[in-house]
Amino acid sequence: MDLFILRHGEAGRSSTTVRDDSKRTLTVEGEKEIKEISKGIKELGIEFDYIFTSPLLRAKQTAELVSKIIVPKNQIKELDELKPEGNKLQLYNKLSNLKQDSSVLIVGHEPYLSELIGEAISPGECRVDLKKAGFARIRITNSLPKIKGELRWLLTPKHLKKMAR
Repeated sequence: MDLFILRHGEAGRSSTTVRDDSKRTLTVEGEKEIKEISKGIKELGIEFDYIFTSPLLRAKQTAELVSKIIVPKNQIKELDELKPEGNKLQLYNKLSNLKQDSSVLIVGHEPYLSELIGEAISPGECRVDLKKAGFARIRITNSLPKIKGELRWLLTPKHLKKMAR
């Protein structure tokens, strides 16, 4: 399985009008950046069998923008396991039920995604810093009880924007 990991784009800050963190939206610049990096992802020739996203608004918006440029074979599905406080073991269990040759995009948050990458690629302590709109690819070799795999890419938004041109 190829697991692609995308951190949501730039989101607005909590304010007096938007106190609920789950309702923070992408900024105009965040939307523009996600559209641009999606074109870079498309240039890589990637197709997704599945897109899973955190139910938080900024992640859902990110997944929807990506799906408009890279049409997934299945609908976007929200997973509570991808919330910042989500249960990774439950996510791994869901991933293990997919076909081995699947191409899966997950869209979520920090530090959850960086921790997931670190756990997948290293048996010990491993720190990865996934920037907003950062993109990683892991070739999964084992999915239970935890995912294990090989890091194939760790791309910054700047890399993906250059590919889009």
